[in-house]
Amino acid sequence: MPEVMIYGIPVNFPFEPYEVQKAYMEKVIVSLQNNTNAVLESPTGTGKTLSLLCSSLAWLMLKKAQLQMNAQLGNFSEHSGGGLNGGLRENLKSSAGKAKDNTVWGMPKIIYSSRTHSQLTQAMQELKRSNYKYVKAAVLGSRDQMCIHPEVSKETNNMNKVHMCQLKVKTRTCHFYNNVESKKDDRTIKGDDILDIEDLVSVGKKLKCCPYYLSKELKQDADIIFMPYNYLLDPKSRKANGVELLNNIIILDEAHNVEKMCEESASLQIRTTDVALCIDEITYVMKSFIEGSEDQMDVSLDNNQPKDFTCDDLCILKEMMLAFEKAIDEIGVGPDGSTYPGGYIFELLDKAEIKDHNHTSVITLIENLIQYLSTASASPFQRKGVGLQKIVDLLNVVFSGISHAYKERIKLCYKVHVQIEDKKNNKKAEGWGALKTTSSKSAEIILSYWCFSPGFGMKQLLEQNVRSIILTSGTLAPLKPLISELGIPIGVQLENPHIVKSNQICVKIIGNGPDNVQLNSNYQNRNNPKYITSLGRTILSFSRVIPDGLLVFFPSYPIMTKCQEMWQAEGIWSSINNIKQIFVEPQRKDTFNSIINEYYSKISDPNTKGACFMAVCRGKVSEGLDFADMNGRAVIITGLPFPPLKDPRIVLKKKYLEELRIKEKEFLSGDDWYSLEATRAVNQAIGRVIRHQNDYGAILLCDTRFSNPKLRNQLSAWLRDHINVSNKFGETVSEICRFFKSAQISLPPPKLKPLLAHESNDTHQDNSTSLTGVAFPRTNARIINKGMSSSKKSVNQYPNSNEVYADFSMDFYKKAQTSSYVNEFRPKETRELFSALDSSNESQPLSQSLVTIHKRNADEAKVSTASKKKKLKIKSFGFEENLKKPEISHCDERVAPPSLIDFVKEIKTLLDVENYKKFQLSISAYKKDGDYELFLKTLSDLLENKQLFYLFKGMKRFLKENHKIAFQNYCDNVKLNS
Repeated sequence: MPEVMIYGIPVNFPFEPYEVQKAYMEKVIVSLQNNTNAVLESPTGTGKTLSLLCSSLAWLMLKKAQLQMNAQLGNFSEHSGGGLNGGLRENLKSSAGKAKDNTVWGMPKIIYSSRTHSQLTQAMQELKRSNYKYVKAAVLGSRDQMCIHPEVSKETNNMNKVHMCQLKVKTRTCHFYNNVESKKDDRTIKGDDILDIEDLVSVGKKLKCCPYYLSKELKQDADIIFMPYNYLLDPKSRKANGVELLNNIIILDEAHNVEKMCEESASLQIRTTDVALCIDEITYVMKSFIEGSEDQMDVSLDNNQPKDFTCDDLCILKEMMLAFEKAIDEIGVGPDGSTYPGGYIFELLDKAEIKDHNHTSVITLIENLIQYLSTASASPFQRKGVGLQKIVDLLNVVFSGISHAYKERIKLCYKVHVQIEDKKNNKKAEGWGALKTTSSKSAEIILSYWCFSPGFGMKQLLEQNVRSIILTSGTLAPLKPLISELGIPIGVQLENPHIVKSNQICVKIIGNGPDNVQLNSNYQNRNNPKYITSLGRTILSFSRVIPDGLLVFFPSYPIMTKCQEMWQAEGIWSSINNIKQIFVEPQRKDTFNSIINEYYSKISDPNTKGACFMAVCRGKVSEGLDFADMNGRAVIITGLPFPPLKDPRIVLKKKYLEELRIKEKEFLSGDDWYSLEATRAVNQAIGRVIRHQNDYGAILLCDTRFSNPKLRNQLSAWLRDHINVSNKFGETVSEICRFFKSAQISLPPPKLKPLLAHESNDTHQDNSTSLTGVAFPRTNARIINKGMSSSKKSVNQYPNSNEVYADFSMDFYKKAQTSSYVNEFRPKETRELFSALDSSNESQPLSQSLVTIHKRNADEAKVSTASKKKKLKIKSFGFEENLKKPEISHCDERVAPPSLIDFVKEIKTLLDVENYKKFQLSISAYKKDGDYELFLKTLSDLLENKQLFYLFKGMKRFLKENHKIAFQNYCDNVKLNS
């Protein structure tokens, strides 16, 4: 591997680095040599992660050499000089830099932090492929990801899982934990290989030892430790995971989120119902304690064993909580809520006799109670300390410091907001301050303790005597307001350009749709039917000329759902789906991987025209996922994702910034911050495409507000020079078409493997490295060899594309109602539920997005005629009535969704309300009475359409074991006859 000398430090890089990578590594090394903090921006696709790891580890290796030499010579200070090796020592000293604040000798570590575990896994994969794969590395994860204990791992509540684990460790009843000490030096663990979370779990299962505690052992000797943000920024998590910061280097990757993370880790919200539940839980333990009621407690526990608390402790704690509840109830609350200074929280706790001198003992007592409830409850429905945990969280945040200086900072950086929420109006709010309630009362008080200064958390890190803090991301600009908000000294800054050229990127601001309706997703216009229709037609128009993968980002889930419903009703959804199969970002985490894998699989299919993924800004798709090459040839931004303007937290944040601005003009104004929140989310979404030096793509900003110079200046610096405003829609479509034609000819084709049936593109998976050294998923695109064209139609094969798409004008859409071209895609008047799928006005669940709706064009009509003689024959219950000529000849290939939830959602989508109710009743009746024949008859009545037969077969999962064979035999009788 090439070796690059940067400020006296030899950096091993996998290839000859680009200028932007050299500039980036220089800044990293200068920061480390001078013990200063840095803010570094380098666009996605410039090899930022690889450059960061190689340069920081090169410095660390030199630093270790310096310290080891001093140790061998008996000089334990970094400042020792003289002797025979004085010259070598001075060379090492000048390259590695001085110690921070003249501290004594100590071996620094690198703490590499990012937002998600998948991003950390990607970074570890980069490290494995670098020349520094020999370094000792560790990764910290949660019990959710690492626990392999059969009982504990089944617990769904994270807090309960923690306490169950802690009790088993304490009582030495977890044999996986007991094996850690004897297995921790095994070659599989302490060998040369870097172990990510998946590797640790695999090794843990093989050696029968706990991966969670193994990671803590690996951390002790590691040169570099990977962990998510909250483990680092949250004082509670830092303490729980034993994260040492003294003399260490902190790297915060994907730091565009760090301001929000700092604020959220230092904030919380508590309700009067939480306090009431806490009191109820204490009372429950008191009764159990006194009565020794064995029917309420697990008989496996010895109730005579000494407890970590007494009855007197419980009485005192209950008095405290009653006093705290009374103090909250007595707060004066206005109609729009009331706001108090941050120090007001201490006044409330003081009324409950919780103060600086006794808060530690109160926290310890409550934690003992939680552990008792979590492990002593025989039933999953028993109390498990949820209310008590809320109080512990509050006390840990409030009393993370007790000094006078700390409390003065609380007054400056915090606000206490109190509001009353009616149960009847407790719809989940959209935005950061979204409220959840389980109240049985008509109203409840919500106490919010909000931090508005990212600098509050950052200064706490500095107070731990860290060596350097490096914040980096592809979207940090503008740097000046960011640095002022962070509130820590920044000695090194960088805004890197992109490595792509002008022929690789096409950026357009689309102010009007093809029908000349203005595209503006502001609050006043977002529900306008004309706007929504025009936006849909805009996406439909571009989907025809954009090859392969298309990403469409909406400002929020409600807006995406609204568009989806209206486009389905008007036939626009099915029209897009006929060109590119549509996938929708799910709100549920557990279904995300299967959806993204389906998308990648469709892109890799040479018989399709690609796929379209509809997602939201700030969602999972917009953060950290790689849509290189064909996976993302274009991104459409449908609007600006501003935070909800009237959200109390947003209002108070803007007010807080305006107050700061009066004292210091360097700070952002409230309005500027509000605007930046939207554009940074847009920048992140845009970063999903153009992932490496030879990649290319289009970025279409479909909102007229992007023409505002102020907003344009908040977009990533590398993007601004490429932006063009679209004047005529037809001309813009033609330009996009020509851009892709030119790119396909002039740029090298991607060298990626096709997606294999047994492989998935989970973000934890190993990736392939391109010639640029940047990692790309290796299983999500087709092979395109030079001199061989894909069987899929490319942009070049549209001979008259310019003439066709130049006619997308208002006149075209005036004729849309009578146009056979448009009517071709409108929902048919039919009683076949599957065909009418897109005409439903109801909200479409994500699983419906996986359904292919086929365009019935002239070519397919011929195919249908040719296959007329084929018939489906199904025994009994009337399926054969509707099984005529197989217009969709591959209906048997469809498989019911593997997830039970998705399966039921799809059934619900495809049946009307009355039939779905019958379906539910039949399930209930079958489970109760077990009448198989009646159940089968009901199913055949409900799912009588041939295109729903895959769902009929999927009903096997509902059957009792003794009926499954008969049901399978019944399904096997359905065969195609010549």
